[in-house]
Amino acid sequence: MAANIKVLISGALGKMGLETTRAVQQDEVLELVGLVDSGAGIMPDVGGTRTMAHPVTHDLEEWLENNQADVMIDFTSPQSVFKNTSLALQHGINCVVGTTGLNEAELAQLDELAQDHKVGVAVIPNFAIGAVLMMKMAQEAALYFPDVEIIELHHDQKLDAPSGTAIKTAEMINQRRQRRPLQNHREFEKLPGARGGELDGIRIHSVRLPGFVAHQEVIFGGIGQSLHIRHDSIDRVGFMPGVVMTVKRIIGIKGLVYGLEKLL
Repeated sequence: MAANIKVLISGALGKMGLETTRAVQQDEVLELVGLVDSGAGIMPDVGGTRTMAHPVTHDLEEWLENNQADVMIDFTSPQSVFKNTSLALQHGINCVVGTTGLNEAELAQLDELAQDHKVGVAVIPNFAIGAVLMMKMAQEAALYFPDVEIIELHHDQKLDAPSGTAIKTAEMINQRRQRRPLQNHREFEKLPGARGGELDGIRIHSVRLPGFVAHQEVIFGGIGQSLHIRHDSIDRVGFMPGVVMTVKRIIGIKGLVYGLEKLL
């Protein structure tokens, strides 16, 4: 592990960005060198931004042209994450991406960019250690319970649905479970979308309400029994050990890492 890893945070004024800024400043190995947010100069002082060690700039490309970092952490939006990450990789900067919304084609392009520039890019749907364990336990349970649905619950400001965690969970479950045909052929929706979205045979239901942070329950059904595996993030500080660990471990990796479980 390199000493004094220089860290740039993109999306610094968001809730995750502010929490990440505090975590980086408190770590002995990480050195905060830059803060970028499209709302710089527009957004009010939330979360004590005036106490930040660096001014917040709005132009990532300009920052990259004039400064250097070892790792960029991105907590922006699904609309900007691909462009942000591509720019950083092209400048030879390792990337840690917590923003969800990247599709398979974009992930493949980021992997190629990272390989070409000999850096790493970690795309992490959920930085909470407990959430990773929830996904791994669900994957194991799928060997014995092929009938499963996922309910994910997030705050009402989350832009994408379903969550990256729910998609990743469904992908992991489908690596193990025996595929089953539709059991109820007569089922119909009186309200469109009432049965949720579907990913390769797994129903995913998204809840968006104030008061939530990030929560997910995986429900398995069997004859005469059910199994519920649930994880709750009640404070964003719970994501920070995973963020810090990923920043430190991405140094020296070439190409794409998808999922925190690959780094544990």
